[in-house]
Amino acid sequence: MTKSRVEDVLPLTPLQEGLLFHSLFDGRAPDVYTVQLGVDLDGTVAPAAMRAAARALIRRNPALRAAFRHEGVRRPVQVIAREVEAPFREVDLRAFEEEEREARLNRLLTDERSRRFDLTRPPLFRLLLVHLGERSSRLVLTNHHILLDGWSMPLLLAELFALYERSGDDSGLPAAVPHRAHLQWLADRDQAAARRAWSEALAGFEEPTLLAPDTSGGTTGGAAGGASALPEQVRAELRPGLTDALSALARRLGVTVNTVIQGAWGLLLSRLTGRRDAVFGATASGRSPELPGADRMIGLFINTLPVRVRWCPEESVAEVLNRLQEEQSRLLPHQHIGLTELQLPTASGNLFDTIVVFENYPLDRSVLNAVHGDVRLTGAEITDATHYPLALFVIPGSRFLLRLDHQPALIDPATADRLLKRLVGLLEAIVENPDQPVGRLDVLTPEERHDLLAGWNDTSLPVAEALVPELFEAQVARTPDATALVCDDTVLSYAELNTRPNRLAHLLIEHGAGPEQLIALALPRSADLVAAV
Repeated sequence: MTKSRVEDVLPLTPLQEGLLFHSLFDGRAPDVYTVQLGVDLDGTVAPAAMRAAARALIRRNPALRAAFRHEGVRRPVQVIAREVEAPFREVDLRAFEEEEREARLNRLLTDERSRRFDLTRPPLFRLLLVHLGERSSRLVLTNHHILLDGWSMPLLLAELFALYERSGDDSGLPAAVPHRAHLQWLADRDQAAARRAWSEALAGFEEPTLLAPDTSGGTTGGAAGGASALPEQVRAELRPGLTDALSALARRLGVTVNTVIQGAWGLLLSRLTGRRDAVFGATASGRSPELPGADRMIGLFINTLPVRVRWCPEESVAEVLNRLQEEQSRLLPHQHIGLTELQLPTASGNLFDTIVVFENYPLDRSVLNAVHGDVRLTGAEITDATHYPLALFVIPGSRFLLRLDHQPALIDPATADRLLKRLVGLLEAIVENPDQPVGRLDVLTPEERHDLLAGWNDTSLPVAEALVPELFEAQVARTPDATALVCDDTVLSYAELNTRPNRLAHLLIEHGAGPEQLIALALPRSADLVAAV
């Protein structure tokens, strides 16, 4: 009996459904969800052992053999192939001078990332080994995000090099925990309870929080398909001491640093949109502590969900952050739900077009320094993106690095840079005085405030020493027949507008009006109101 080439047919996670949609939306444009991990290697790499390691990696992890099908089925499915060839190739650049070698390497990386994956044909990742010197090389893993999340990358890296040491023999390694267990866990969740919880969390939210022109066509999450190019980036590293101050503030308030940054982003969005109720997207890890081995599974677990930040001017910053933490904590059991399942309070379905990603991955630094045969890992760099017009990435470290990705067709670099500077300024203000009323927070940068108060306000002109009535009568003498006032069907010249107040003044004098007396006006918006004033 011939064995089937299909090992399993499985459902998709909520985010996988969204990523599949974005890939299908425009099959000709660059796919922003193509992720690239580059690893610098010191030593003599054995290509045969690396190829064998890649084969064993695919064999051990069914999620790496997934293809995604949507045609002819009620809902998209992932089809796990029984056998998939390891996509491994070598390029030797050792013969070139350093400048040319660097240029060719950059072209290789760009080509790898710009080549789209066909999501119906596994595997959705490929390995490239580039020889740069006698003892230096770069291993490049390019994959579609639908396959792996950020948490999985260091796990995959550690497993790949453990297999490399054994030339692909995994007999001494613990069995891989299959991603299928997570899919079963998702299927067992109470979707109705999750929908109720999110409906309550979004109750009263009246309109979406959108900073960029809406290009989504009404797709949940905002700006679906709006990314026709890879995003550009602006970056800011927090000053020495600010990262520690944020951590200390979070401990004092009993919240997470993530909550502090999310609160600051929400307050910035509120000021930019002129509302006190803002929503943006954030990534949840999706790795439930209820699922044994979830922290060791390779696959896509993360989910994108709304974060709502509400405030009143008299509330303290600390009160807003504490409420945000409480509201997000209540939603923790319901983070498995997809955006399309939410009971959205807006007609279009667009809740937000910005997202915050706190990159808190379990990268074991000892993996980078470990020796694998004659090879040592000396560095790693990941390149990723989203389709959102604005995406804030927070990269932890001794000094937090903030990276703001922006779609250049929607948000220009200067605007993105101003937004990032405003966010850093807000974080400084929050750390300095978390008990101050939110209404007193200043979202302008020092440069913007100087422009407003000094630069743009430098409008001083010589003015004659005369009272307003004298200045007006001088204008009447110059242009008596020119139009001075238009209100609905009433059109008054300067001469006519001068006559009406004079008549009213004499009438008031007849009724006893005089200097230093108060006279109340109770008139609708009209020509008579102007004359009376």
